[in-house]
Amino acid sequence: MGAVRGFRRRQALLVVLMLLAVQLVWLARPAYACGCGAMVVDPKTTLSVDRETSAVRWDGKTEQIVMSLAVAGTAPDAAWIMPVPHRATVKLGDSALFDELARVTAPADKRRTYFWPHSGDWPFSWGAGDSAEAPLPGARPGVGVVGRQRLGPFDVARLTATDPEALRGWLRSHGFTLPSALAGALRPYVAQHWEYVAVRLAPDDRHGYRGYLTGTLDPLRLSFASDRLVYPMRLSRLAKTPQSLGLYVFAPHRMEPRSAIGGAEPHVFFAGRIRPTGAVRRLTGPAPTYLTALDQHFPHPERITGDHELRRAATDTPYRRVHYIEVLLKLGGVPAWIVVVGGALVLLHVTALAIALTSRRRARRRGSAAAAAQEPSAR
Repeated sequence: MGAVRGFRRRQALLVVLMLLAVQLVWLARPAYACGCGAMVVDPKTTLSVDRETSAVRWDGKTEQIVMSLAVAGTAPDAAWIMPVPHRATVKLGDSALFDELARVTAPADKRRTYFWPHSGDWPFSWGAGDSAEAPLPGARPGVGVVGRQRLGPFDVARLTATDPEALRGWLRSHGFTLPSALAGALRPYVAQHWEYVAVRLAPDDRHGYRGYLTGTLDPLRLSFASDRLVYPMRLSRLAKTPQSLGLYVFAPHRMEPRSAIGGAEPHVFFAGRIRPTGAVRRLTGPAPTYLTALDQHFPHPERITGDHELRRAATDTPYRRVHYIEVLLKLGGVPAWIVVVGGALVLLHVTALAIALTSRRRARRRGSAAAAAQEPSAR
């Protein structure tokens, strides 16, 4: 018996050590990219983007992107870079925006009745409990620092670059070892003369980040001129783990991606014209606007082929998810199945009683007829 217990203890210890090893390997993986751009941390630390949510507003001339990242890890700071087609302005976003969007796009509740009782209904419930600027100091050859500003926990630099290696060098000079693949991924943007927003996330106690980046970061709002609705995704091909993209798109009409760009087919979970209120109104203005909300997963980020370009859909057909609330059908406050079953039982009882009475009457008549037939012979 003692030998068996010792063997079981060794088995349990081996399982625990294996699980611990898997967890340590997972923690050791740095997050080089998220769905919105390239996220870079010190290789001795870790940072994972648990969820990225972005709201995009486009009026045909100007595009605004508000991003909110939920992160976790051991990194005391990090750098993040996002390419933009034209010069961008950067501000802190409205922290109430995504709560408002979640409310607007929540599934519609609809009541749906059912006839037969389910678990929890009687009788099954018994026993159940209920502008161009001069370069600033810090520029490197091939890199222009258009502007530098402090926004809450963010140190934001707006950059131009004619050489991807110089851009990578500028970021490296600010204390971050970048993956060598980043320079190659930046080349198409350099060739198209895009500009860049480089953000250093430097947490401090004043903004709720105590010593390291964790939780939901303050949202950032980027604005830039654009004659097409584009969402940069090319740098996400550097990611080492599957990526998830959530977009709320405000435009004059329903919008759709031109292609899946190497990911799963985008899934629309809301489409419709809305009248903005609260934080949404502060982003879009008071006029009614069309909101398209979609999710997309990238199980193999290395297959991402480019940036998302969204175009007008063929129709403005609205769509909203439905959450059905199952309710037991009742008649006059009484479960319909009881009324129907009880009525059927009463009907069966009455029918059986009627048949019995009819049978008795017939039997009496036959008895009377038989008695009458015997009387003459008796005389």
